[in-house]
Amino acid sequence: MMVMPLGTLTASAQAPQLTALLTKMDAASKQFKSATANFQWDYYEKVVHDTSTQTGSIYFKRDGANVNMGAVIVGVDPLNPGSKPTVQTVLQYKGDELQMFSTGPDQIQVFHAGGNQAQYEEFLTLGFGGSGSDLAKAWNITDQGQETMNDDGKPVKVEKLDLVGKTPESRKSITHVTVWVDSERGVSLKQVFYQTGGNVRTATYTNIKLNGPVDMGRFVIKKDKNTTVIQH
Repeated sequence: MMVMPLGTLTASAQAPQLTALLTKMDAASKQFKSATANFQWDYYEKVVHDTSTQTGSIYFKRDGANVNMGAVIVGVDPLNPGSKPTVQTVLQYKGDELQMFSTGPDQIQVFHAGGNQAQYEEFLTLGFGGSGSDLAKAWNITDQGQETMNDDGKPVKVEKLDLVGKTPESRKSITHVTVWVDSERGVSLKQVFYQTGGNVRTATYTNIKLNGPVDMGRFVIKKDKNTTVIQH
C-alpha cells in the first residue's frame, strides 16, 4: 500500500483540524450500519525479530449502541506450502464475548470482557462505526497530518492520528495506537498497535464496503461434538 505524506500539521493548526475531523466522524457514525473489508494483519515479535502475516475478511455490524465484529483468517498449511489456502481461525465478537475458533485443533477459546467491555471495543472495533466524540473520550489524540492511501486501487485522503489510552488499564498492554482515518466514511484504512513489550501489530484494510449486505454465513463458527471449548 502506497502512502504519500502531504505534510504535518503545525501545532496551531492541529486543534481546528482535529475538531473538524471528529465532527465528520460523528456524522459518519450516525449513518453507519455495517462494513466489510479484506485485511492483512502483520505481527512483529521483538524477541525473535520476526514478522508473521495473516490475511482474510472481516465485518463490523451495528447492534443498538454496540458494534459486533467477525473475521475469517485464511492461510496455507506450513507443512504443505503448495496447498490451497483454507480457513484457520474464525473470530466472533458480540456483546461482551469474544470467541476464537481454530479449525486445525477444532477448538474454541471464549474470552469474556465483563467490566472491560468498553476497553475490548476500543481495540476490536477501532475505526469502524465509532464516533469522533467516543474516540476523544477514550483516547488522548495527536493529529499527525494528512496522507493519501489506496483503497481498492483508488486514492483516499486520510488523517493520521496517534492515540494514547486515557486510563491506566488501556495502557497496560498497548502504549499507543496510530490510525489512518478516512473521515468522509468514518473508517480506518490502517492501524498500528504498539505493545508494551516492544511487539507491534499492524492491520491494513482494503476493499471496504459500507452499509451493504453482510454474508453472515461466511463467519459462522461451525462446531460439532468433537469441538473443545475453553473458557477464559
